[in-house]
This record gives sequence, structure tokens and C-alpha cells, in this order.
Amino acid sequence: MVLDPGEAGRARAADPGERRAQVRKAAAASVIGTSIEWYDFFLYNTAAAIVFKDVFFPESSDYAGTLSAFATYAVGFAARPVGAAIFGHWGDRLGRKATLIVTLVLMGLSSALIGVLPGTGSIGWAAPVLLVLLRILQGIAVGGEWSGSVLLSMEWGDRNRRGLMASLPQLGVPIGLILGTGMMTGIALSAEDAFKDWAWRVPFLFSVVLVGIGLWVRVRVMETPLFAEVVERDEVARVPVAEVLKRHPKEIILSALLRCSEQMPFYLFTSFALTYVHEDLDMAQGLALSAVTAAAVVELFTIPAAGHLGDRIGPRRVYATGSVCVAIFAFPYFALLNTEVAALIVVAVVVAQIPHAIQYGPQASLIAGTFPTRLRYGGAGIGYQLASVFAGGPAPLLATWLLHDFGWQAISISMIIASVLTLTALALLPAPAEDRVELSTPT
Repeated sequence: MVLDPGEAGRARAADPGERRAQVRKAAAASVIGTSIEWYDFFLYNTAAAIVFKDVFFPESSDYAGTLSAFATYAVGFAARPVGAAIFGHWGDRLGRKATLIVTLVLMGLSSALIGVLPGTGSIGWAAPVLLVLLRILQGIAVGGEWSGSVLLSMEWGDRNRRGLMASLPQLGVPIGLILGTGMMTGIALSAEDAFKDWAWRVPFLFSVVLVGIGLWVRVRVMETPLFAEVVERDEVARVPVAEVLKRHPKEIILSALLRCSEQMPFYLFTSFALTYVHEDLDMAQGLALSAVTAAAVVELFTIPAAGHLGDRIGPRRVYATGSVCVAIFAFPYFALLNTEVAALIVVAVVVAQIPHAIQYGPQASLIAGTFPTRLRYGGAGIGYQLASVFAGGPAPLLATWLLHDFGWQAISISMIIASVLTLTALALLPAPAEDRVELSTPT
């Protein structure tokens, strides 16, 4: 069962006025939907750093409890490629719109259930087990969300503005970070005595409201004209994920490696830093949360600017610049944090996010454009999400161990290694699919 040919025809035959309206709706639906998804995902990240070890691992030492909390955090990242494969199949079979509605509902329900999950003190070992299961569902949902939201915006937009249009859904990361971290910060400051007892649950329950808003926006968008063209030509792949794995393994692997210097440092800066500043530097918890929120605000402007710049001078040049900046800032970042001066800590956290934004802006069009339209949802999604297994998810866990056994310098060295891997993958990444000869016979 694929997209109805009649709906496909309406998407393809939209007049200029309707097309402009759909471009705006698609961009809005992508930004709002991804913001909600990342809000839920980042809530867990923040809670894992500051509260989960007390609620779900209360009998562990500080070090063991932090490791356990970050281990459950990493599980969600391991589930993301699974979600990319599951929803990639349906996204390239049924279309982008229908698949995105399902991912949004799944994420909202998972987060709401975390908000009502009793702690270990109430139900014993079942609490962390259920927490892990819900985190897996979160990972599956966000794994299927990214490529669909990017394609919804990119495939409705002008080809000459592909970088800018594809960067708009990427704004969901800083918006979700602002909403999630900002809400946690507000509750932590206003209900400090009750925070670890019950107040941390409020942001998770609020996701139900946000999902309702996201669904209202997404149902009003038509399927993308590029996917509609695939339907009209009867070129929908029978088993798209299997086909893209068979025909484009190089592109998938390189897409994953491309993200090393973007994703690994990002989760160090937004999750591990919360623990480091509070527990290792003995600074106020609100300071780190506020700094991360400020960094996300800066990214609201730098991500689309980087996407637009990629349209002007080429996404590879912009991406390489961001990766090099990560390596350059690896040691100064910790040097600034270790001053234990509040203003310098804020500067370190905010500046650290700029190289991430420089990469994240053109990243979506760079990865998605590598795959042909008929296999793009699954191919781009799996490549993008595979990085979460070895770069994003383990980052806070790895950093906690490196800091404990070797010191902060080892973390900086790992960031430089990530940059080298990214630049190598970028040099080997094939040209965009439309610039290559593609065999597009249906299977």
C-alpha cells in the first residue's frame, strides 16, 4: 500500500500559489514536529545528567550512578538506527507525511509514560527496566523522525535553496534544547526542594500538549511532489531499506562517519557538561543549564545561516570548516571551564556550539542529497542515525570514564580524533545522487 495516485497527482499539479503555501506549511510542520521530538529526547538527556541516578539508581555511588544513568541514555541512541530502518521502509513506501505522524505520536506517548514512571524506591528493579524500555521507544521514534522531516521541507523547496530548506528542520535541535533544558531549569530553580521528588516529571507530561499541536500542523501538509513523482512513475521500491543497504552501503557508512565531529562533541557540551560543571567543578546546577540554553539560542541563527552559506559556496566547504573548528576548540573548551569563573563557563559552552551549528546547517542536504528520492528516507535516516551508536550515545559515558581514569585532556583528544574521522569521510563522500547516473528500475 503506497500513497494514493490521486493525492500524488494533486501534489504534483499544485499551482504556484498553492505550492508556495505548501512550502511554508511543510517548513512549519518540519520545524514544529522536530522541535517536539527533540524536546522529549533532550528532556531525558538532561534528566539523566541531573536526576535519574537519584530516582532510578539510588543505592549506587556517585560515579556508578552517573555511569548507570548515562548507560540508559545511550540505549536510546542505539535504538535510533532501528527506528530509521523501520520508518525508512514506510517512509519510502507510504510517503513522508503519514510516517511522520506516527513517529510524533510514539515519541509523545513514550515521554508521557516516563513522566508517570515510579522510581526504584516504589517498584524496585522494575523501574530502571521500564525506563530503558521507554528510552528505546524514544530512540525508535526520533530515529524515524529526522529524515522524514528533512525531506518534507527539502522536497517541497526550491532545489537551489536545498541547504537552507533542509536546515530548517535542524532548528528542532536548538528549539527542543531550549524548551527542554529551559523548562528543567525553571522547575529546578522554582521547585528546588521538590525537584527530585516529583517536579522533574512535569516537563515529560507537558509533551502530550505539544504532540497535539504538532499533529494539527502535520495533517495539513500534502505529500512532497518529489515522492509523488516516484508514485506516479510506479517506481516505489518494494523493500526500500533492503535495496538501499545493498546498493548504497558506502554512502550509508560515510554519512555516519561524517557526523563524528558534529554529534560526539554536541552531547559532551549539552549533557556531560551539566555533570562536569556541577559535580567536578562544584558550580551551581543552574549555571550549566542556563549556559546550554543560551548556546541553543545562538544556534537558532547560526544553523540556517550555515545552511544558506552552503547553498552559496558549497556544503562541503562549510561542513569542513565546522569540523576543523571543533578540533581547534577542544583544549580551550576545558581550559575555560576549569577557570571556575561563571562568565567564562558560559562563554565556553556557547562558543562550543558554534562549530556544531556550522556543520549541522548544511548536514541535512549533504546527507539526504547523497541518496536517490525513491530510497532517500531509509538511506539518509540509517546513515544519519548510525552515528548515534558510536558517536552520540556513548559520548557522555565515554567522557565520564576518560575523566575518571585519564583526566579532561583525554576528552579533548577524543574530540580531535572525531574531527579527523569526519574530514576523512567528507573527502570520500560521493557526489549528490542527481549528479550521478542512477539505476532506478523498481524492485
